[in-house]
Amino acid sequence: MSEAIRVGSVGDVPEGEAIVVPRATAGTVEDIAVIRSDDTFYAIDSMCTHEQEPLVDGWIENGCVECPMHGAMFRLADGAALSLPAKDPVAVHTIEVIGDDLMLTPNPARLA
Repeated sequence: MSEAIRVGSVGDVPEGEAIVVPRATAGTVEDIAVIRSDDTFYAIDSMCTHEQEPLVDGWIENGCVECPMHGAMFRLADGAALSLPAKDPVAVHTIEVIGDDLMLTPNPARLA
């Protein structure tokens, strides 16, 4: 199991927005998007599974993110692809709020 790493503070991610944790920092094969929706934090692979568009640039609302390129929707809690053109889910990672710190534990299946 991978170790948790501090990736920022609660205040670094405003409601409805995201930050990117570079793969070199996370030790993963893909950059990770840390997203805040409905005052809950989520961590997912940052690229849409349809055409590798950054999801951090998408619309975030109601626990979902919409890809800015073609509108594919993903559920943040489990990465499920909810609409076409995406068919495959995005990988999810564990994000915890400890005090004011955002602590990321990368999904072991996505380690580089």
